[in-house]
Amino acid sequence: MLLVYTPKITNRNKYIFYLIFRDILGVDIKMTTDVKEFTESGQPKINYSDKPLSGEIFFQARNILFETGINQQNITVFGWENTGAFFAAGKNSALPFDVFAASFYLASRYEEYLPHIRDEYDRFEVKESLAFQNGFLRKPVVNHWAEKIKEIIMARYPGFVFPERKYKYTSTIDIDNAYAYREKGFVRTLGGYAKSLVNFDFQEFGERTKVLFGKLRDPYDTYRFQLAIQEKYKLKPLYFFLLADYGVNDKNVPVNSRNFQSLIKSIGDYAEVGIHPSFASNFVPSKLKKEISTLSRILHREVTMSRQHFLKLRLPDTYRNLIEYDITDDYSMGFASQVGFRAGLCTPFNFYDLDQETETKLKIHPFGVMDATLKYYMKIPPENALQHILPLIEEVRAVKGEFMSVWHNESLSDQKVWKGWHQVYEQMVEAATA
Repeated sequence: MLLVYTPKITNRNKYIFYLIFRDILGVDIKMTTDVKEFTESGQPKINYSDKPLSGEIFFQARNILFETGINQQNITVFGWENTGAFFAAGKNSALPFDVFAASFYLASRYEEYLPHIRDEYDRFEVKESLAFQNGFLRKPVVNHWAEKIKEIIMARYPGFVFPERKYKYTSTIDIDNAYAYREKGFVRTLGGYAKSLVNFDFQEFGERTKVLFGKLRDPYDTYRFQLAIQEKYKLKPLYFFLLADYGVNDKNVPVNSRNFQSLIKSIGDYAEVGIHPSFASNFVPSKLKKEISTLSRILHREVTMSRQHFLKLRLPDTYRNLIEYDITDDYSMGFASQVGFRAGLCTPFNFYDLDQETETKLKIHPFGVMDATLKYYMKIPPENALQHILPLIEEVRAVKGEFMSVWHNESLSDQKVWKGWHQVYEQMVEAATA
């Protein structure tokens, strides 16, 4: 056990100390405000305050972990071992910055509560993030900082044992549109034919016809390929299904389709399945309840996982809605327009509600890369995609974290705009599981 002295135990410093030591480094801690207990203790200990006490490991504290409310922070970002750092500390501190304050700022998504610019889908714009602006978005910096804390403690207390951690890869698949042509209903199918004719796209017209008459596999029906990859590389994938009413940004097949429900059940037999809350549910929370209930009814089991469609997050509202409807694990923590680590983390962590100043039980699972990010936002051709993926894998492997990817069934079709991307997926999986 590690003893931690701090002049005041707050929800904020308790949250971040347990995140770093318990969740990332895997060790127990005891926090105390008793100077006498701390100075007389012979066990490994660190001091998080404004001044050293008795020759212990000292981390100089800044104010943010002792505050309440959301305030504009005075941040100076400087390079530190190529990870970036802020909240500078004095020369007596074990590190040149307040590592716990910096970690809390990123993990709590503090900057997303401050005034900021939002993108066309009303999402926090990546260019507003401190990590993107200062070049450390592609590093899980909080995990790197935790490793440095571990090194400092081991140097002072060689007998202190940290448990061995293992790197992990998790493949996740979003089903936004289960089929390109099948199960769309008469009106949408007729509209699809009309669109093909207006655009003189006779190839698509013919392809749709062959699929509907059972002479050709639907291009988005890549589920056999997915299963083959999962078996080959021994994956335990996670799936997220969109079960929304049809809308501009929600275009999956109708939920009442028996074949669609059979697909969900069949995937649920070998993989964990969660809800993909619709774009519309962000404006009408009752839709979220309906979508979760529908998926639960199809699967005949409780639904506790989610990932937001379009990665649409608005803190703290989105997470509060998920908590209200008994979601325990969310997988939306990442940016749509850039690869990397939105919260500076590559390990799961609990959501801290800054408005209510409390740690919740909602577990956040950050991801590092998404297929649509590379293709649509970053405009990366498939032959260059691995150049952006492999360094992320190595960053996570270096800190023994969890590398998570987000892919879609349609991007595995190897057709049209997704030509070549099924190969990128397998190469990524092969590298991530090696």
